[in-house]
Amino acid sequence: MSETTIDTAELGEKIVNVLKTIYDPEIPVDIYELGLIYDVFVNEDYDVKILMTLTTPNCPVAETLPLEVEEKVKSLNEVKGAEVEITFDPPWTQDLMSEEAKLELGML
Repeated sequence: MSETTIDTAELGEKIVNVLKTIYDPEIPVDIYELGLIYDVFVNEDYDVKILMTLTTPNCPVAETLPLEVEEKVKSLNEVKGAEVEITFDPPWTQDLMSEEAKLELGML
C-alpha cells in the first residue's frame, strides 16, 4: 500500500463526521442520526456519491440541503468530487432515526 492510497473506511468515517455537522432546520438533530443518509459510495477516484432523502418531499430545504451536503463533503481534502442524489424510495419515517436521535427528541 503506497502512501498515496487512502483508506476508504477511514474516508467513509470522515464523510460521516462531516454529515453529522449538517442539521435539518426543523429538527435539532443532524441528518446522519435522523437517518436521511441512505448510502455513501466512494470510488477509486475518490468521487463520492451520497444517496439521501428528506423528511418530506416538500421539505423547505429541498433545494439547499443537498447542496450543503455536497459542498461540505467536497471540502474534505481526499474527496475529488461529490454528488448527492435525492430519493424518496423508501420514504423517510421516524423508524430510520438512530436511538440517539430519538432520545434527543424525547421519543424514547
